[in-house]
Amino acid sequence: MTKRPLSKIMNDDKALEEGLRMFAEESRELLELAESTLLQLEESPKDVELIGELFRSIHTIKGAAGIFGFNGIVDFTHTAESVMGLVREQTLNLDETLISIFLSSRDHLAALVECALTGVQMCEADVVEGSKLLQQLGSYLLPNEVVNSVDDDCSDTSNNDEKTEKTEKTEKTDESDPSFKKIESNHWHLSIRFNEGILQNGMEPISFIRYLSTVIDVHNITTVIDKLPTIEQLQPESCYLGFEIQFSTTSNKQEILDVLEFFIDECTVFILPPRSLLSDFIQMIENLPEENYRIGEILVSSGALTTQELHEALTAQETLKQQSLERKDSGKTQQVTPKIGEILVGKGALAAPLVEAAVEKQQKVNDLKTLNQQSIRINSHKLGQLIDLVGELVIASAHVTSQARGIENEILAQSSENLSRLVDEVRGASLGLRMVQIGETFNRYKRTVRDLCKELGKQVNLQIKGGETELDKAVVERISDPLMHMVRNAIDHGIESPEKRLEVGKTEQATLHLRAFHESGSVVIEISDDGRGLDRDKILEKALQKEIVRPNAVLSDAEVYRLIFEAGFSTAESVSNVSGRGVGMDVVRRNINELRGQVSVDSAAGRGSKFTIRLPLTLAIIEGFQVNVGAASYIIPLNMVDECIELTSKLRESNHGDNYVNLRGEALPYIRLSDLFGQSARDRELSANYKRDNIVVVQCGNKKTGLVVDELLGEQQAVIKPLGKIFQHLKCISGATILGGGDVAMIIDVPQ
Repeated sequence: MTKRPLSKIMNDDKALEEGLRMFAEESRELLELAESTLLQLEESPKDVELIGELFRSIHTIKGAAGIFGFNGIVDFTHTAESVMGLVREQTLNLDETLISIFLSSRDHLAALVECALTGVQMCEADVVEGSKLLQQLGSYLLPNEVVNSVDDDCSDTSNNDEKTEKTEKTEKTDESDPSFKKIESNHWHLSIRFNEGILQNGMEPISFIRYLSTVIDVHNITTVIDKLPTIEQLQPESCYLGFEIQFSTTSNKQEILDVLEFFIDECTVFILPPRSLLSDFIQMIENLPEENYRIGEILVSSGALTTQELHEALTAQETLKQQSLERKDSGKTQQVTPKIGEILVGKGALAAPLVEAAVEKQQKVNDLKTLNQQSIRINSHKLGQLIDLVGELVIASAHVTSQARGIENEILAQSSENLSRLVDEVRGASLGLRMVQIGETFNRYKRTVRDLCKELGKQVNLQIKGGETELDKAVVERISDPLMHMVRNAIDHGIESPEKRLEVGKTEQATLHLRAFHESGSVVIEISDDGRGLDRDKILEKALQKEIVRPNAVLSDAEVYRLIFEAGFSTAESVSNVSGRGVGMDVVRRNINELRGQVSVDSAAGRGSKFTIRLPLTLAIIEGFQVNVGAASYIIPLNMVDECIELTSKLRESNHGDNYVNLRGEALPYIRLSDLFGQSARDRELSANYKRDNIVVVQCGNKKTGLVVDELLGEQQAVIKPLGKIFQHLKCISGATILGGGDVAMIIDVPQ
């Protein structure tokens, strides 16, 4: 089949680049959707909507790839699509084996897309895998349905003059023929509308009719020309025709569709068996593409209504509307003009359920259109530039506010307050653009869990909660791999085999929970299982062997469990392709630390383990609390500040040690930031000038501590600036920010 030249679609390099970018984004999204759909079909293999969604995803990729001439993708997807078509027509059952083949095909298709976009030739192993998958898919098809058969078969169009003459003699243009107005008929009914570009792709309607007349017995053909434009708008290379065909055949519906397979991509086809039931028409209405339809157009497109019938109904509606206006002008009561569906039902042209189905379809189209209007694709680089500019705006606003405070001018003070308020709103709205739901990331692990269970012979039910929880896109992207490590380790190390679970009184199927929620301005992610739990003694024994801890060290359970995050630490007795090499959990901790987050472990022998990750909502701008220690300023993340108290002499006298105070009956440890960061002589002199010390009580998880500072300066928006390599060795500092006066303040790393 000849494809449209790329030069006709993309007129310049810029348009081509933009088109390829859109193809890349769309195909990747559709491939993710296909994987998610297949995993859902594993639970509900007969779900018609899911099967249709899977077919549409692959078909869309195929069509888009064909535009750019990516023939490798088109050929492979054609075979996969053909098998999916059999599933959609319910002539092939979707079992576990076929789902596995489809999942592998999805992976191979992803590799084909990446190779096509990058121009890199596929490696030999992937080529072999592709051939293997084509053979597996081909085993479900008839020989003439396998990939590459389309072009060969299309060239075998019959030139039988006798049949051509018969077909041409039966063509009619009178769409009011009574045989088309009846739902019930003794013949099959074929409704076909060709795409406008069919001629440019090397096909023509007459060749279709000639070919069709060689395989079925055609009784009547009505040529539909309702899309024919005026002579001024007519394009010689475009096709505006359609056909309504009545025919007889001994074949079933699937065999007829197989005959039309060569043309199916170039037209819209509906087939009604003899004496069709209303449910057939309703199903056709539901399967129509999501386009901007009116009720009449939906009914015509479904084949339930002819164009002539619609025209007659519209004429009748216009007449009734005119009569109503005339009654209004004459002072009489105006009558409500009936809707088009009511007129069709009243004329006996349609049954009421068909109109109801068309109305429901129109509502779905309108809802989808509204949803599409509410979203827009944004280039991530441009969004990053916007966030950077907003950060600079926050700094500039803070500088203006600082200067306004030093000038006793009421108008200037009010203007600076208004500016600060607007900047806060712009900051919140801009950061909201980068917020995404974590559920999409969680859903990717369904495939990981499925594949690992099959490889390890385990049964795991993945439960996802809080998928609607939002956090910064940059955080989501960087936490994805650490979460993957933890999910794999949970299945490999934490969850027992079905046999061992039965021995200890558990069910064969284990449960793995992924949960996300907001807490105190942070995002908390929990990964928990009901497996064997962590072996405290075994972990401690390994740590002693590797000299990670001292032989006489006394460690709590939490401290022992944290040892699994040490580099090279592993308790696995054997190395597998899943885990056991001592690489992974240390990377997890390092990546989480780089995100200014923290991870903790809770475990119970025989009952399972729970890993808790606490992350900031965003990496760009935070609400902070500014304090001074001598001449230096520091920012403490506001979401971790619990309260501020004065370190009075009474509190000093109640010390439970060198660095503890009695805070309402609870021992609160504290540390002086001046000692932590090595206060200079000048800073000590400045600190001596302050009449009192203050304690900022900070909380991280369920733990509290106090930070002793010289001065409390209040809330301050902080635009986080990463530290350069020369300062990365600094402990308890997570970044820096620029204050309103132009000074630099360090951001305290409270969890550390």
